[in-house]
Amino acid sequence: MAVGFSPKHEQIIELENLSKNEFIVIAQVVVKQLEWKPSYICETGFIAYTKFSMSSYGEELKVNIEGNTATIKSECAGSQMFDWGKNKDNVENFISRFNDIKNSFTKEELEEKYKELSLSFSPVDEDILNTAPLNTKQKITSFFSIFIPTEGYTITPIILNLNILVFAVMAIMGVSIFEPENQDILNWGGNFRPTTLAGEWWRLFTCCFIHIGIFHLLMNMYALVSIGVLLEPLMGKTRFLFAYVATGIIASLSSLGWNELIISAGASGAIFGMYGMFLALLTTNHIEKSARDAMRTSTIIFVGYNLLNGLKPGIDNAAHIGGLLSGMAIGYAFLPSLKQPNSKNIKSISIGAITVAVVVAIIIVFNSVSNDIGKYQEKMTEFTALEEKAVKVYSLPETATNEEILNSLNNDGLKNWEKCMALISEIQTYDLPADIQERNKALKTYCEMRIECYQLIEKAITENTDQYQPMIDSCNVRIERLINSLQQ
Repeated sequence: MAVGFSPKHEQIIELENLSKNEFIVIAQVVVKQLEWKPSYICETGFIAYTKFSMSSYGEELKVNIEGNTATIKSECAGSQMFDWGKNKDNVENFISRFNDIKNSFTKEELEEKYKELSLSFSPVDEDILNTAPLNTKQKITSFFSIFIPTEGYTITPIILNLNILVFAVMAIMGVSIFEPENQDILNWGGNFRPTTLAGEWWRLFTCCFIHIGIFHLLMNMYALVSIGVLLEPLMGKTRFLFAYVATGIIASLSSLGWNELIISAGASGAIFGMYGMFLALLTTNHIEKSARDAMRTSTIIFVGYNLLNGLKPGIDNAAHIGGLLSGMAIGYAFLPSLKQPNSKNIKSISIGAITVAVVVAIIIVFNSVSNDIGKYQEKMTEFTALEEKAVKVYSLPETATNEEILNSLNNDGLKNWEKCMALISEIQTYDLPADIQERNKALKTYCEMRIECYQLIEKAITENTDQYQPMIDSCNVRIERLINSLQQ
């Protein structure tokens, strides 16, 4: 079983008594018998793709002839981490079938078939034969090479390294690498509706570089590299980077509109955007037909699996879907500039139009999505400040006179508890989750108990009697129980 970016298996065989031309002819017969889809072919080799089945996800098979040997390599065309032995099976099936039939033809038959086959030859292009369409994947020769920018693979490692750097700095500053606290994620730029809609719009961007634990980071970075090596060389540096940022922001907006009290973070929204853009290209002729058929199947499987996995609690599937759909839209929007790569005007117009669309989306979301949660938080901050003033009576020195106590009860206590009641009444008009609404009811009861207790204390002082003390004690016990309940 092969593992890597991407899994592959390679084997070299001797041509023995066959010429290069004879080998190519027999190899093409094998491809036809195995029902693989031929793609590029020239006099020194060819590329073909296996069909999708239970035993294949559409791998790319390359045959390259040099001297008296032929290199047969099968490589996963999609985002698989494991190939479960498929690539080895492809190579072995090819070699086995080749050996079975290689003596079935006469020299004359092979020569005649070569004349027919040569009519479909493309010009010899070692770059195509040795690398395309999985060209950039060939540059990832070791674990460390995924972090190093190179031609066709520039923006992806920069984004990868930036995500890792942010995570490392967070860890150095004391954030847990396994289960970071919600407040830590929020402090470092997580996307949270009440905070983001309250004016901290930059969280739409920063949340794309914050990860909730090391496993979250590793899975996202694997997916980023898997799609980056395929998509970046097709899109170019500028389009790839712009699309990554744009889809990341749209994914954050989707999360913002869907989730009320979830702190969202991670690069997965933007990564789904890259997969969406790749899927869009795979429905066009920008990628050779046999290659896109193979890649489309494996990419759909990868995206479908991760969307289903996103149905689990705690996973922000709204961001995934928003990123995926926006990525597909941006992929189609960039298609005219991809067809005319030398036209800077078309690329600039595409980028400008997409920028306007993203800005409009931000304005719409910020003006249409309710931020009652944010208003609630502001009111609760105000509530806390009023409560601190209202309980100052309990901080009076033991030498305080009755007049000072009564003054504090009225001016610091009762007036501020009445203001707290007014805040709670206003909050009850907001569109809030059921658990917060229940908490507000409890807070209202808490304020009523405080007012009742203060009024009893005022009566006891004014009338100079202890007859209200049992009621005051009972009220304090009920207040303490309610406080404990609210804290839980």
